[in-house]
Amino acid sequence: MSRATPVPSLRNEVAMSITEPARTDQASTESAHTDPAHTWPNTEYDPSPLRNVFESHFTYATAFERNTHRFGTRTALTDPPSGRSWTYAELGLVTGGLVAGLAERGVSVGDIVAYQLMNTPEFAFLYVAAQGLRAVSSPMNFRLAPAETAHILNDSKPVVFVYDTDTRADVEAALALAEHTPRILVGVGDGELVADSIRFDELIVDGAPSFRAPADGNVWDETSRLYTSGTTGMPKAVPLTSLNEVLTAHDVIMHFPLAPTDKTMNMSPWFHRGGNYCAGPNTAFYVGAEVVTLPRFDAGLVLDSVQEYQLTYVIGAPTNLERLADEQEARPRDLSSLHGIVTMGAPLDRSAALRYQSTLTKRIANGYGTTEAFWNTYLRPDDLPDAAGAAGRACLDDDVAVVRVFQDRIASPDEHAAKDGHEIGEVIMRSVKSGYAYMHNDAEQAEKFRDGWIYPGDLATWDENEIVTIIGRKDDMIISGGENVHPVQVEEVLAEHSDVADSIVVGLPDDEWGELVVAYVQPREGKLTDAAGAARELDAFCKASVSLADYKRPRRYTFVSELPYTATGKKQHFILKKQSSDDVAAGKFVTP
Repeated sequence: MSRATPVPSLRNEVAMSITEPARTDQASTESAHTDPAHTWPNTEYDPSPLRNVFESHFTYATAFERNTHRFGTRTALTDPPSGRSWTYAELGLVTGGLVAGLAERGVSVGDIVAYQLMNTPEFAFLYVAAQGLRAVSSPMNFRLAPAETAHILNDSKPVVFVYDTDTRADVEAALALAEHTPRILVGVGDGELVADSIRFDELIVDGAPSFRAPADGNVWDETSRLYTSGTTGMPKAVPLTSLNEVLTAHDVIMHFPLAPTDKTMNMSPWFHRGGNYCAGPNTAFYVGAEVVTLPRFDAGLVLDSVQEYQLTYVIGAPTNLERLADEQEARPRDLSSLHGIVTMGAPLDRSAALRYQSTLTKRIANGYGTTEAFWNTYLRPDDLPDAAGAAGRACLDDDVAVVRVFQDRIASPDEHAAKDGHEIGEVIMRSVKSGYAYMHNDAEQAEKFRDGWIYPGDLATWDENEIVTIIGRKDDMIISGGENVHPVQVEEVLAEHSDVADSIVVGLPDDEWGELVVAYVQPREGKLTDAAGAARELDAFCKASVSLADYKRPRRYTFVSELPYTATGKKQHFILKKQSSDDVAAGKFVTP
């Protein structure tokens, strides 16, 4: 570690107008009524002092700095693999040293700090420290192929790129493919470094002051740039402001609810919105709780950690909960410290919800959302098991609606589908947790963000209580013989078969029908081993179901050991749809 040197002051390069001179002409009055950004005060009260405090001191960096002394002796971060832990005061010193080290190397306002790491302490340090410089934190999926990593490097053009030395070969391949080479390369771990890299510890200045929120920072600063997990193709850049950081933390704190005495563990990777922001470092460090790291998911290790560290919340995808339930049934642990388990990425069916409530904890909750806007509906523990399979109601500060689907245009926000639980429409949301943009992608931005609403492309129903149920993605819908088939409906029926662990249903191109409904089925261990017999059994099961019309029944089956998911547990139908024709040619499908 190097010795401390003064951190250069940060100059606010964007002048923000706080007040405007009064206008009394008729044109200005008319403008005030039509443009929400230029509304006039309703009384003589001048809110400028409040606005100044809000914009300058309601930042995430300010909240973190506050906790370094307010909760200085409380544990902030525990890393079981290394046996280390940090109090909030110690975390302030580490992140302050990292701020100083990055500044010494010329990192400053607006620079992108990219990192491709598992759920490790270094991830948390970088997330906080970037905000101390008014730089932009940009975590990347550590599971990406080198070409995908290269795509992000070219798109974001980071000044800093931090990687795990265990992935050196992939990093070298990505750098060779990328047109942009980050000026500062940093390796985390004891493995061999990529050429021209430094070790992470060399970035931390020993003896530097504790973390301080930048004096010229404000709530409109871009603080994070995330990349979508890719249910439809190459990742897109999603910018978030400091205000988004704060309001996301507030949302989670309200919905769990989360307190400074809680201890959390994410089974989902932190690089995704549903990881860091769902009681990961973002939320826990804001409220003053403790984060316990989990670099790789292991069901036994998670349950051991609940027992050893007295965890109060664990967070992950439904697939994680399935493995936890299997492990708990095989080797029970004391899970009495849990206040709840929160899951995201996919809905919970009734049988799964009942099993998890019986085996793990009564307090199971489920959130539905996107990288762009975090979660926007929340299924509370009290809603289960009656509302199992649904995504819940709108979150407290969000507006959520299901609008009609038209062949020739996009519905406006007030063109609602019937609240009858049957008419399928597109779910849309309006949320202060979204940055309402894709960086460097104007076409996608115009398609997804309309009139203050987000159109994520998910199909849904809602009922008279505005409980939303996600049906699937518009892009995943199968049109067979002119009829719409929603994969989720077929997958839910297959899930009711005791020998089926999971499935993905897609449309196979067909000259006669347009598309044939076909199923990729992941059997439970030791089950459905005879493909021909299994296909006949599942076909008979679907025919007997009162929940599935005959035209929606899969016409072909193939049996696989695993299915493609995003990091947050969302099925990637597009991958299997793309490869289905090749799988037919290779003779992998069986016709009942």
